[in-house]
Amino acid sequence: MCMVYPTYKPLSLDSKTKPHLEIRIEGYNYSCGVWQFEGHGFVLNGTFGVCIMQVFEAHPKHDTTLMLDVYNNSIVCHNNSALVPNIRDTCFQSNVIHDVEASSVNIYVDGVQGGSSDFFKFGVYTQDDPSIYMESRWKGNRVLRKFS
Repeated sequence: MCMVYPTYKPLSLDSKTKPHLEIRIEGYNYSCGVWQFEGHGFVLNGTFGVCIMQVFEAHPKHDTTLMLDVYNNSIVCHNNSALVPNIRDTCFQSNVIHDVEASSVNIYVDGVQGGSSDFFKFGVYTQDDPSIYMESRWKGNRVLRKFS
């Protein structure tokens, strides 16, 4: 279970990040190839203004390639397209496939492709206009690599 209150302090005083708790699966850093994150998630009713999963570019700029956020009881991409409406208190399966060379990310929730847009992260990351308590739960997580 990943939970955060928006009043939590950052890890260091000079940090510009908002409160978050993240899980990174060690040993699966990558910079090329096709990689897939698979996990079963759950978002507690009343959780909003939060990112629950990211694809994070390791280099050169450490930018976020993809963010799955929760707003208005829906899972949305960072471009505000709703992937799953009415997600409150519902378990779901998430598959995110990142093809580094093609610069593409394909998102599947419960087997349905929800959108497209160098490592995976998931947890709770405070976003704009957060709820007073934020929680997401994950299990059965794994990272897979496609070999040619």
